[in-house]
Amino acid sequence: MAKLGNPQETIQILQKYDFHFRKKFGQNFLIDPHVLDKIIEAAQITGEDFVLEIGPGIGTMTQYLCERAKKVLAVEIDAKLIPILQETLSPYDNVEILHGDILKQNIQAIADKYNDGNPIKVVANLPYYITTPIIMQILESRVPLASITVMVQKEVAERMQAQPGTKEYGALSLAVQYYARPYLAANVPPNCFMPRPNVGSAVIRLDCLSRTPIDVRDEHLMFRLIRASFNQRRKTLQNGICNSAELSFSKEEVVKAIESVGLSPSIRGEKLGLKEFAALANELSEPRMGE
Repeated sequence: MAKLGNPQETIQILQKYDFHFRKKFGQNFLIDPHVLDKIIEAAQITGEDFVLEIGPGIGTMTQYLCERAKKVLAVEIDAKLIPILQETLSPYDNVEILHGDILKQNIQAIADKYNDGNPIKVVANLPYYITTPIIMQILESRVPLASITVMVQKEVAERMQAQPGTKEYGALSLAVQYYARPYLAANVPPNCFMPRPNVGSAVIRLDCLSRTPIDVRDEHLMFRLIRASFNQRRKTLQNGICNSAELSFSKEEVVKAIESVGLSPSIRGEKLGLKEFAALANELSEPRMGE
């Protein structure tokens, strides 16, 4: 089986199986060996690693992963790609193909079965419309993870690593940075894919933290406060929290909590980091008067 990663080989295998790209799966296959090398390099795959690959497509990146990793489990949602994967990955004895939706898999069970419960590495080239839900579900599941290396829309990568006060900074920046340290590995132009997407892409590695960078009593409350602060970005922190349908604090409680952590009620949420949101959540999670 010839190595994939160039347009000719990709076209040949797609024609052989009469495969047509399906919009609902947001399929864009990589056709640039240099980018594939960059992804493998960014993911820091070694012969000790178990890799969970999400969305292998026709197996282009999977081939590269198989050559580096101890074991690869490739999870593909499109049934029409399974016979193609069985052919393109037939030379490798360290790969398993699983037909299914990654959002319905028990990743803890996968880590236990394939890697004795040790931290796994996730590598993915995902449809852009579902990138964030998949990444957040994996991070929030608290399974043992070493890193997630993923191809995403360039502006999403920029948001993941954005710092307070920048225009890219938002709820996604805080959510990702609560669980991981982002590292932008490479920008990828549209002509590296088939079919060409309409947007630029980027490879980002999220180095998963063994413990969260801040201590917060109620992380669900913290993330509700974060969402409230960015839902109406131009509003003050106080108004964002008071206007949120997810929260039920009085204006007095909100003002008191904001001032107790040394902030002004007129500050905007985009100026706060995880530390400030955690402090605010801790203040607001104190038992209320009369409770």
